[in-house]
Amino acid sequence: MATPSPTKSRKKTRMSDAHKAALAKGREEGRIVRQYLEALESTKPRRGRKRTPESIRRRLATIEATLPTAEPLARLHLVEERQRLGAELAHSGDTVDLAALEKAFVKVARIYGERKGISYSAWRTVGVSAPVLQLAKIPRTRS
Repeated sequence: MATPSPTKSRKKTRMSDAHKAALAKGREEGRIVRQYLEALESTKPRRGRKRTPESIRRRLATIEATLPTAEPLARLHLVEERQRLGAELAHSGDTVDLAALEKAFVKVARIYGERKGISYSAWRTVGVSAPVLQLAKIPRTRS
C-alpha cells in the first residue's frame, strides 16, 4: 500500500462575523440592483401594437387549430410561439412596483457601482435614467 504524498493541507479558518455580514450585505445590494434592472427591462416600451390577454388567447387558439396540419418546420415555430405566448399570458397580470424598487436602488447603487467598478455610462447603457443616477449620487464621469 502506498503512503499518501506529504502535501501540505490548508488550515481551515472560520469566517469572522464581520466578513459574513459584509458578504450578506453585498448579496442584498446585488439583489436590489438586479430586481430594479429586471423591472426596467420588463416595463420598457416595446415597438408595435400592444398585446392584450384577449389577443394572446386568440392567437393561441389560432396556433392550436393550425398545429395538426402544419409542416414539421412550421410546427416547430408554432410550438415555440405557443410557449412564449403562454408564458406572456401567465405574467400579463403581474404588476411591478417600480417606485419602490427605484427607491431601494437609489440607496445602494452608488456603493454597489463603486465596489464593482461600474461607470455612469454603463448604468445609462442598461437603461437607468439620468435623474435616478443623480438621486443615487453616481457622478457623471468621462471615460
